[in-house]
Amino acid sequence: MTALTQWNPYREIMEMRAAMDRLFDEAFFRPFAFNGSHLGLALDVAETEDAYIIEAAIPGINPDELDISLTQNVLTIKGEIKKEEEVEEGRYHLRERRFGKFSRSVTLPGDVQADAVEATYQNGVLRLVAPKAEEAKPKHIKVSAPKTIEGEKVS
Repeated sequence: MTALTQWNPYREIMEMRAAMDRLFDEAFFRPFAFNGSHLGLALDVAETEDAYIIEAAIPGINPDELDISLTQNVLTIKGEIKKEEEVEEGRYHLRERRFGKFSRSVTLPGDVQADAVEATYQNGVLRLVAPKAEEAKPKHIKVSAPKTIEGEKVS
């Protein structure tokens, strides 16, 4: 025997909303998500008075295999995280670690001294310090006020 259920438009609207939420979540909040064997690279870019500081978490990579270039204030970081051997004796229940090639370019907001950029890699975090060019550093301008002459009031 077939059971009849009452149509509930509210339930269908909520299912549609959940589907739209998933769509926007994947499209906008995880734009560099894993895609096959290629992955994106999330960056933090900060600015101090003298330099731009760029940080990226890249665990499991040999720093000698990173390709970092700076051309006309466009910083590009390329590399590849190699896939580890499969587990022969068992099977995976969960596999979330990423592997594959990655590349990320970001335009820095101002001119930098390309020959003075320093790169360090420690505990899986790549840190670049790009000193600003002299013309890009903020200039402090002293304000002078005209001197006033105080006099006596003549009556």
